[in-house]
Amino acid sequence: MQVKELNYKGKKLVYRTRGEGPVVVLLHGFGEDGTIWTAQFDLFPNHQLIIPDLPGTGSSEIIEDMSMEGLAEAMKAIITDSSGGSVAVIMIGHSMGGYVALAFAEKFPDLLNGFGLFHSTAFADSEEKKETRRNGINFIQKHSGPGFLKTTIPNLYAPATKEDRPHLIEEQMAGVNNFSGEALVSYYKAMMNRPDRTQVLRNSKVPVLFVMGRHDAAVPLEDGLKQCHLPQLSYIHILENSGHNGMIEEAAESNKILSDFITTIEMLTYTG
Repeated sequence: MQVKELNYKGKKLVYRTRGEGPVVVLLHGFGEDGTIWTAQFDLFPNHQLIIPDLPGTGSSEIIEDMSMEGLAEAMKAIITDSSGGSVAVIMIGHSMGGYVALAFAEKFPDLLNGFGLFHSTAFADSEEKKETRRNGINFIQKHSGPGFLKTTIPNLYAPATKEDRPHLIEEQMAGVNNFSGEALVSYYKAMMNRPDRTQVLRNSKVPVLFVMGRHDAAVPLEDGLKQCHLPQLSYIHILENSGHNGMIEEAAESNKILSDFITTIEMLTYTG
């Protein structure tokens, strides 16, 4: 896996890439970096895999426009830099990364062969969710970004994971010390301000993948299921033993879902 840097409007963006062929982009969520996809690093030997650190995460610097639309434009710049031009990709976004993927689908529909919401939603924040985020912002400003993440990360995992495999949670928590409060607050404000994008799903001319966790407290299964009928072509999977981090909690099953989705898209593209 190569780590590359891009100068984007005077700011440094960092992304991982490996391989050649059709492009697959994996986007991480809030309070994570690209290493959340470690179990998927070797999954696509016949593709070019791009895994960015979103602006404000890892070594990627905060950019002027930290809205979902601004982050989507930054992802387009990374794809262009890595692939040498504007190419159509398959983009999978985890949690907040799914919000970025939806903004990308809205702004650049011709640059997608398919996209996926991995523990994510096209619905805007409810008032209750916005209030939770405001409380989170207050906590971050009082106690620090890493302090906030260490209180919230355990809640993202299924009860069985917390009991039987606590090392998975400990490993994620060990990587949060470099998160700035400024970046986390920017993300929360952007998530609160993002619009409902269910119309993006309705208008999608490409396949859409939905992956949900049976025990997901951040994007409850019931809420996730409400959007799955909207695209013309949906692929729907429920991870029975996962909370919000199925790519870690059920890595083998997640890898099969992702591989099958990408294979299906290529078959549709070839036969279409």
